Amino acid sequence: MAEASRPTPNEEEVHLFVERMAMAFADVGFPRMAARVLFTVMSADEPLTAAEIGERLGVSAAAVSGAVRYLTQFGMLVREPVKGSRRDRYRVPDNPWYEATITKTGLYKNFIDIATAGVGALDGAGPGRERVAEMRDFFAFVQEEIDGLGERWRARRASRQS
Repeated sequence: MAEASRPTPNEEEVHLFVERMAMAFADVGFPRMAARVLFTVMSADEPLTAAEIGERLGVSAAAVSGAVRYLTQFGMLVREPVKGSRRDRYRVPDNPWYEATITKTGLYKNFIDIATAGVGALDGAGPGRERVAEMRDFFAFVQEEIDGLGERWRARRASRQS
């Protein structure tokens, strides 16, 4: 009996998915080219070189270069060297959403630290100090909730893999 062949993705539908997700991410402030690169790599079965990404998107290597640099900084892409070449391949890490949104950015910690300094600078009780203190407390609350979400996500992910 012959081995069943793997279905091949519909390239036009995959391209439409990549472009729609990129536009949705761009609508909330994510750089569009970075989003296009991210979803191109995410939808690929194997890691891709910058040239392969550019070919799939119909863009220059320079456009891909800036996007992969941005995405690797946030842990949303991983760069791997190609053996015997000066090129690199890019792949999505095992859990990019958790990594990028919770562990890598430090966004809320930075907000909390700056707001704490602001509260100190606004010595004394006044409406300005109270607003800044409330902002700090809100960001601390959000960070605690995100930490809890991360724990629940890891538990859910582990139970799915069991």
